[in-house]
Amino acid sequence: MTVHAGPGPLRIAALGDSLTAGYGLRPNEAFPAALQQELARRGHSVEMINFGISGDTTAGGVSRVSAVIRARPDGVILELGANDALRGFEPALAEANLDRIIGMLRAEGIPVMLTGMRAVMGMGKRYGEEFAAIYPRLAAKHGLRLYPFFLEGVAGDPALNLPDGLHPTAQGIREIVRRILPDVEAFLKDIPTKK
Repeated sequence: MTVHAGPGPLRIAALGDSLTAGYGLRPNEAFPAALQQELARRGHSVEMINFGISGDTTAGGVSRVSAVIRARPDGVILELGANDALRGFEPALAEANLDRIIGMLRAEGIPVMLTGMRAVMGMGKRYGEEFAAIYPRLAAKHGLRLYPFFLEGVAGDPALNLPDGLHPTAQGIREIVRRILPDVEAFLKDIPTKK
């Protein structure tokens, strides 16, 4: 079991794709940096580590877990699956990869917070439902805190996305942070600390 040593900041790794990496944004506008800034404003001592890579899939995430573990984070926010859905990969494959990532992290005693993803509308209703179901199923299996949809309140809003319609602007990232913040704060409280 990984136990936060204190008194330094909690170190939280964000393992994800372009939505975490900050595609089209300055480094200080990316999700991990924006989240760290907002947590600091709320009195939390947290160092966010950006393990986002644009274009990454759940399979890519599996190949990068060992690097995350070597960074010795106190917890991980897992945001992957958007590129699997865009490419029409089988939901069962994405689920198996996410399950493996979670299992590897938990085997090292690293707490995980899972963020859900949805397929774009053009993939069809059945595919969309099957893909969306991955995340609550994995959260229930592993007993994880789940933020149901990473892009809640941002997806489909032209004012909050870059011209490609897929990637949030800096304002969009701030909206994601605003919405996810209560769940992140609850996740931080779940992380064991040394007395």
